[in-house]
Amino acid sequence: MAYPASVSVETPDRVANWRPLVHWLLLIPHLIIFEVLQNVAWLLNVVGWVAIVFTGKLPKGLADFQSMYLRYSIRLYAYFDFLHEQYPPFAFDMTSADPGGTPVSAGLEPQLTNRNRLTVAFRLILAIPAAVFVVVTGLITTVLVVLGFFAVLFTGRWPAGMRGWVVSWHGVSLRFNAYLHLLTDQYPPFSLDA
Repeated sequence: MAYPASVSVETPDRVANWRPLVHWLLLIPHLIIFEVLQNVAWLLNVVGWVAIVFTGKLPKGLADFQSMYLRYSIRLYAYFDFLHEQYPPFAFDMTSADPGGTPVSAGLEPQLTNRNRLTVAFRLILAIPAAVFVVVTGLITTVLVVLGFFAVLFTGRWPAGMRGWVVSWHGVSLRFNAYLHLLTDQYPPFSLDA
């Protein structure tokens, strides 16, 4: 993989028409867990930041937790966007490798050693241009998901181009979050195709 974070989503040709109406309801238990994991991930991000700035290394346990959190979140988002029908598992495998078993695969390769302390020290500032790219493409994605809602509701199918954009944007989001959560020093590309 060119970037140390990638997403693939196995999207079916047809999705049950009723799915867009209830996906958000089915995710309520996951969203509660996600909120807790998100808060822990940000706290551990501070710990990881201190560790990298002072030692040049990211502890494996922190990298594994951040990988689990990012994998869990990308699975929830893909399900919420009704890109597939398989309910996301309550899986909290503390490894950087994706254990599989779901239509969403998040490949993450955390960089544990030889970290660039300077870019980590100023990570929040350096991430601003990438954040702007994620937000702008995310707004377009939101519009496409709303249009996809009606397309699936009435036809049971995502238009291929729209679905491709949404799946690609999930990759953009994962790459940005891998950078922001200190899993890599490689700057996320300004591309949907990376």
